[in-house]
Amino acid sequence: MILETDRLRLRQWRVGEEAILKTFLGDEQVMYAYEGAFNEEQILNWLEWNLTLYRDKGYGLWAIERKSDGVIIGECGLTDQVIDGKTYLEIGYHLIADVWHQGYMMEAAQAVKNYAFTVLDEKEVVSIVRDTNIPSMNVAIRNGMIVSKRVIKQYRGISMPHYIFKVSQ
Repeated sequence: MILETDRLRLRQWRVGEEAILKTFLGDEQVMYAYEGAFNEEQILNWLEWNLTLYRDKGYGLWAIERKSDGVIIGECGLTDQVIDGKTYLEIGYHLIADVWHQGYMMEAAQAVKNYAFTVLDEKEVVSIVRDTNIPSMNVAIRNGMIVSKRVIKQYRGISMPHYIFKVSQ
């Protein structure tokens, strides 16, 4: 376990948990900001990317486990994102649609921000959110972040405007 909140535990993903990742990465509704759900290969690559981050950086996106029943409901954590030649430490998150609007993502994102500041001694963190993803923008705002920049990311052959939300320690 990496982090614990009142209702959640955050822990590293494990080999063999692709089916759990598919419950949200494979869901069109959850992944609309990515222009569609991930296929099996993309999910496996996502898992391998996180396992490499854990080994090389000591952080990555962590599984969010609900304490009340042990069910994995999404992921939240830290990744390095390079935009316009600058590396940002990003708080990223995905949550299964069935538990949206219950405060879980806010709880996890705040814990991850605190982890970045207190454990990693980072001075700032960001969340990079597509301009159409209002719920994720609201999480960033409630996490004390403000828009610092607008950027265009290329993904799946599409130019996607994103906002970089930032908070400093």
